Formats: sequence, C-alpha cells, structure tokens
Amino acid sequence: MNDLPDPVTLAIPGFILLMIAEIVIMRRRGSDAYETRDTATSLMLGFGSTLAGLLSAGLIYAMADAAHAFGADTLRLPQFGFAWWVWPLCFVADDFAYYLFHRSAHRVRWFWAAHVVHHSSQHYNLSTALRQTWTGFFALAFLFRLPLFLVFPPAMVFFCAGLNLVYQFWIHTEAVRRMPRWFEAVMNTPSHHRVHHGTNARYLDRNYAGVFIVWDRLLGTFEAERDDERIHYGLVHNLGSFNLLWAAFHEWAGIMRDIWHAPWRHKLGYLWREPGWSHDGSRETSAVIRARWEDARTKKAVDQAPESR
Repeated sequence: MNDLPDPVTLAIPGFILLMIAEIVIMRRRGSDAYETRDTATSLMLGFGSTLAGLLSAGLIYAMADAAHAFGADTLRLPQFGFAWWVWPLCFVADDFAYYLFHRSAHRVRWFWAAHVVHHSSQHYNLSTALRQTWTGFFALAFLFRLPLFLVFPPAMVFFCAGLNLVYQFWIHTEAVRRMPRWFEAVMNTPSHHRVHHGTNARYLDRNYAGVFIVWDRLLGTFEAERDDERIHYGLVHNLGSFNLLWAAFHEWAGIMRDIWHAPWRHKLGYLWREPGWSHDGSRETSAVIRARWEDARTKKAVDQAPESR
C-alpha cells in the first residue's frame, strides 16, 4: 500500500482529451476562451512545475515520513492504517488542509508569490488548470499538509492530494454552465471556480475550495456566480506579457524590490501582509477594493430608493 500510483500522472491522457474536446466545443460556440500564446505559456508553466516537483519530491517524502514517525513515536497519536473507512476521512481532511492553504495563498504575500502564477492568465480554460507554480516548495506550501502525516499514512495523503488535484482540473472551464443544484451546493464546480478566478470586486478572494465548496459556505468566503455580471479573469494588475520567466517569478521580484526600498520597520510586512498592502497606503488590497465596491453599491441603492413619506 506504500507504493500507490500518482493519480495526476494516470490522468494526463484524460487531461489532453478533455482539452481537445473543450477547444472544439468553444470554437463551435465562437468563444475566445483559448489564445495560442496564453495556452503555450500555461503548458510550459505546467511542465516546469512538474520538473520542480520532481526535484523537491525526495525532501517532501522524507519530511512526511519524519512527521508520521513523530506523531506515532513521540506524540503517541492514534495512527490510521489503510482500512476502507480511513480513505474518505483522509480525503476530506486533505481537502480542508487545501482550503486553508489556498486561503492563505491569497491572504499572505509570501504564499501568494508562488500561487499567483495560477491566476496570471486572462483566459479561463482547461489549460489554465495546468498553469502551476515552480516555487511551491520554496514557499513552504507543503506545511499545510504536514499535520495530516501525523496520523495518516504518508502514501495515503499523497494519493488523496493527487485525487484532489485531478478533480480540480475539470472545473477550469466555461464550457459547463451549471451543475445540478444539489451538486452546486456541496461540490466545487466550474461556476464556483470561475468566481475564484475573477478580478471583479465582487469576486475577489472568494471560493477557495478544492473539492468541497462547503468549506467556503461554512467559513464565509462563498460567492455565487451571477448571470448579470461577466467575470473578468487574471490579476488586478495583469502581467501584460507572455514571458515564461516573468510569469513564474514576477511576484518574488516584486517582493525583493519592495523589501529593498521599504523602511526597516516595514520590511517584513511585504512578506507576511496581504497582497497589495503597502506601508504608505499607496496600493490597494482586495479587501479595500471590495469595500469601495460595496460602499458604491450601497450608495447607489440609497440614491435609487423612493423617497420615504
């Protein structure tokens, strides 16, 4: 059981077939969902991410085994084996760990510097799902799953994490409008994840779910897609370039530039505060953008309301 296959590797032929099908469908609809340079950048970022993952895999596996031994031998925590009922428990726990990571990746600039790569496309299609970071290990993203290794077999956690990633592939599409209501209520869907990739003020920093949208519903980060507001994809300040290295490292370069120029007492803020934060208030975080939009919406509603008599 410790030699479980990698679900992502097994799913690659399915990824390719689904992308081809989506291209055909969207072209028949007259959609501009795909742009050649953008798609090429996404595919190359995905290839580079795979190489980066292979380079760091040994260290991650070693840390997972060390955490598992620490949980069993030092902390004396109960250990879950490979019983059938442990698999769904591990999958749900892993998905919650992903939610925590994903939310932190939007609220802490250090983590955002790695995750921003995934949001850098102004198009939304299945190739966008492959637009992944090269610096996830450097950003310490694996820390969010370390607690799982204390009680679950590392091979099981890695397998469930792979299933989680495979699930998230299909939700990166505009070809699917809505799923059945019961499915939309519980699971992450293309509709929910389109919101997550939106730069509209209404949609900023919402729907962090990997598989189960219930985390967002329970923790106050859910936003439904609206038919009367078209979603704009990408970043608040888009790259304006298809340069592969710039897409992979631009936020790290921005962090270094900000730390270099910032006063000493504010330097760490550019690592641990939210993206868009600045010590002099010259920039805007997503919370500021959203608050301004909500104020404008409230004012508009008041202005349009009939006068009370």
